[in-house]
Amino acid sequence: MLHLRLITPADRTDEVVRMIDRTVGTTHLVVLPGAAREPEGDVVMCDVAREAGDELINRLRALDLESCGAITAENIDLSLSERADRAERDAPGEAADAVLWEQLEEATHEESTLSITYVAFITLATMIAACGVVLDNAILIVGAMAVGPEFGPLAGICTAIVQKAPRLALRSLIALLVGFAVAMAVTVGFSLFMDAAGLFSKARLDAERPNTGFVYAPDWFSFVVAILAGAAGTLSLTSAKSGALVGVAISVTTVPAAANAAVALFYGDAHQAWRSTEQLLLNLVAIILAGTLTLLLQKALWATQRRRMVKPT
Repeated sequence: MLHLRLITPADRTDEVVRMIDRTVGTTHLVVLPGAAREPEGDVVMCDVAREAGDELINRLRALDLESCGAITAENIDLSLSERADRAERDAPGEAADAVLWEQLEEATHEESTLSITYVAFITLATMIAACGVVLDNAILIVGAMAVGPEFGPLAGICTAIVQKAPRLALRSLIALLVGFAVAMAVTVGFSLFMDAAGLFSKARLDAERPNTGFVYAPDWFSFVVAILAGAAGTLSLTSAKSGALVGVAISVTTVPAAANAAVALFYGDAHQAWRSTEQLLLNLVAIILAGTLTLLLQKALWATQRRRMVKPT
């Protein structure tokens, strides 16, 4: 269940209340006349089944509440109410399958913003992966994959394509490209330091690496795995099951490929640098493709449920 808190101008409160009453899956309606001070207006609160939440929020936005009032939604962790149980039963579909597009856009906006923290995480992940490829240490590679925050901008691009949000697309693309560029540049400098300290060497990079050689060996399996991971990651975001994102992060070769390219570039190994770049680009494209198709499919499936969101009069 979701809890909605609305601030509505007094002259629109009755219309908002009627809209909530007519929406399947709503309950616990509360109206507090004149309770809001900034902005001034009435406060309307209700609980709504997650699967009906997106449609109700869209209808409320059509009333322009976001400019003259406010729409706030939050997840309810516990609700002991027979009415809430009935509302969930009445709402079409399953809560785990529902997509809250506004919530998804907000989440991807935060995760796809170029910030010092984002750059720090992707840079640290790339340096960890650089140690992993030189040492042929699969544990370090997995750790670097888990630390890397690149799925946020990738999900932002997918969401922007489906929702036709060019600003989100541009913001996500900038975060993705600048993040990897900075991370790889810093990793080149890191390789210089590690080489001077005697910890990195070209001989180690060129040696047989049975555990990490895959990072510069793009093939159809890499593409297939990235497709599957992109779909799984997108489902994880839309269903609020964020635990699956860790598995997605360690399934794709993005950060390790960028790290191998940076180390190979430092040692002048054009072959490994190019093949690693191919691996990186292949994974990025596959994830965006899978994520976009997954969102389009979810949007199409839920479009068939919309006519069941309104109570019969």
